[in-house]
Amino acid sequence: MLALVLIGGAAYWALKPATLNPMADPRAADAMALVQTHRALGATTLLQAVNERIRARSERGEGVRAGEWRVKPLGKDRYMVEISIREQSANKTQWFEREFQWEANLAAHMVIAVSVPAQGLMPVDDNQRMPLYPPR
Repeated sequence: MLALVLIGGAAYWALKPATLNPMADPRAADAMALVQTHRALGATTLLQAVNERIRARSERGEGVRAGEWRVKPLGKDRYMVEISIREQSANKTQWFEREFQWEANLAAHMVIAVSVPAQGLMPVDDNQRMPLYPPR
């Protein structure tokens, strides 16, 4: 019986879609790394900025739950990298969810914020504006 469970678990892990296991697709893993190591506003990397947001809310006694990082293929060398964060309201009676989404273009080595929460973590240019696309 235990052998069947282990074989079933191994088969599920090997066959599950790349959105559930980004490490099954090396390009998806590269896209996740490109996004997580991209520079951020107020932190060295986007991964650190997300972690700091979670830590700060938690230290203030506010409820916060982070989902798993996910990667979805969009086309040739393009991937959507996202993480969901559930946050408790200030009055602690409601929860809301923020979707942080970035498009990673591996060919251009470029990261673009797709969602409003993700835009809030992106760095600004010399004119204090967040560029929609990196300079060419």
